Formats: sequence, structure tokens, C-alpha cells
Amino acid sequence: MLQTSARLLRLLSLLETRRDWTGADLAGRLGVTTRTVRADVGKLRDLGYPVAASPGVQGGYRLGAGAQLPPLLLDDDEAVAVAVGLRTAAGVAGIEETSVRALAKLEQVLPSRLRHRVHALQAATVAVPGTGPAVDADVLSAIASAIRAGERLRFDYTSHEGTDNRRDVEPHRLVSWGRRWYLVAWDTGRGDWRTFRVDRLTPRTPNGPRFAPREPPEGDVVRFVQRSAGAATWRYHAKVRLHASAEHVRARLPLAVDVTAEGPDRCVAEVGSDHAPMLALYLGLLEVDFEVLDAPELARELAKAGERFLRASAASSPAPR
Repeated sequence: MLQTSARLLRLLSLLETRRDWTGADLAGRLGVTTRTVRADVGKLRDLGYPVAASPGVQGGYRLGAGAQLPPLLLDDDEAVAVAVGLRTAAGVAGIEETSVRALAKLEQVLPSRLRHRVHALQAATVAVPGTGPAVDADVLSAIASAIRAGERLRFDYTSHEGTDNRRDVEPHRLVSWGRRWYLVAWDTGRGDWRTFRVDRLTPRTPNGPRFAPREPPEGDVVRFVQRSAGAATWRYHAKVRLHASAEHVRARLPLAVDVTAEGPDRCVAEVGSDHAPMLALYLGLLEVDFEVLDAPELARELAKAGERFLRASAASSPAPR
């Protein structure tokens, strides 16, 4: 059996990992009786931890929010993940300096073995500077809170064309793509799923009524964002037939809006980009045969790229001996 101090730390760690626990579950994890669990919960409360209890035969416990943030207990992998996340925080306005302060506090108490892991990851990683708009941290927090509470979100929104309107939605998920943040939500006014750029919306308070969660769009919010956001913003679109499986293309072609299998080793993909030369480059990187079905401009760019590579190959060939 754990000593009292060690058991209290273990109990606190368990309460932080799950929203609700029964007394029996906690007793089983700690190897003690439910009476001991009740006593230990009382000791945590004396230390300032807001542990709420529910009545009943089983009894339930939940670590609530207090006036001050209690210490968090992180295992090795969790501590490394938090440190790396703080080091790489980007795309959210107003938290850069805060992230540095939080990281300094965390690294001060990290064991040397974990500090070496964090530094090794940082040294081996190069971040490509982004050009996307920064998102207000308060806006992200407001959206995340509405998602967690299952409450409708009302906001003013500026569309891609620059028109302003007001939306009332059932928020489902936030998706980070590059340096842009998107909200996937059920638009109550249009009766359909929609994707919204977070940097273009301003939440209004209070939130609306609670709602019953819906099944996610297309079963995958990430693919939904890639398809809907790409289809709405890319300047050039094309359909190409690729001599590869749909799974291979989805995994390696980020510019694919939609992929339809035509067999085990062939598919048709709708692709998009801001520039036709970029489309040609990405298709070449797949290293599979393909045909352009409906985009003569892309076909011309492919011809130009092919001629350019042939000239480069001829110029780079070693002189005959």
C-alpha cells in the first residue's frame, strides 16, 4: 500500500485524468477502501483542491475549478508534449510572450532526462515561417468553450468576398491547418455543415441554447475542412486521373479536394491551388502516371515543366568520353 503522501499525489493525478470517478473505481486504483478515499479527498480539500462529491451508494468525485489553478501532475510524455507545444506555439495572437514565461517555469522543474528530450526535439526541428493571419486567443477560447458546453455560438462573420453577416451555429470542432484556424459547425440558418475562418469571426455573447451533438460531416472533419476550404478559396481547379490507389493519393496530395477510387490502383482526384504551376509541381511529386481531364491550363503548365526538365537533363548529362 502507498504511503499517505504518495497516495494523495496518485489520487490527484487520477482526478486530473478523467472528469468523473466513482469512489469504488478510485479505491480499486489505489488499493484502499472507499472510506480511505473519502478521507484522502478531505485532505486534498484541506490543501485547497476543489474536489466535488456526489451522494449515493457508490459516491462520485470530480476535480472542479477553484479560485486558483492547482498544481498539475504530468507524466514524462505529457511534460515533453507540453514543453514542445509551448516552444512551437504559433498562429495565435497575444500568447507568444505568455508561452515563453510558461515554458521557463516548466523547464525549471523538468528532470534533466526530460530537459534533454525537449532540447533534442527542438534542435532537430525546423519550423517554416507561416504567412497566415494570427488568431485572437480569446476568440479561440470562446469557441472552444461553446464546443465543450454544447451551446450554440453566435458571431459576426466576414465572408471570403468581404460581406458581413451574422451566423448562429452549432459548433463541432476547431481545426488548425497551417497557420489558419477553422471552425466546423452546423449552420442553423442554412441547415447544413459549414467551415468558417476563425480570424474572420467575432463571437457575440451570450451563447445560445444547448443542442444535441450531430454526427461529424463526412465522418472526418479534417477532410471536410480540406475539401470545403480548398474548394472555396483556391483559384485553379482540375480533375486528374492518377494511376495509384485512392489511399495513396489522399495520403500524399494535400491539394486534393476530393478523391474517387476507380479500382485498386486508379482514382480520379479533384485538385486545387492558387497557381497552375504549383498544381503541376505537386502532381509530379506523386511519382505516378496521371492524365489531366478538364484543365487545359494545367496541361500547358505540365508541358512547360516537362520541356524545362528535359533541357536541364540534357545540360547536366556528362560529356561523352
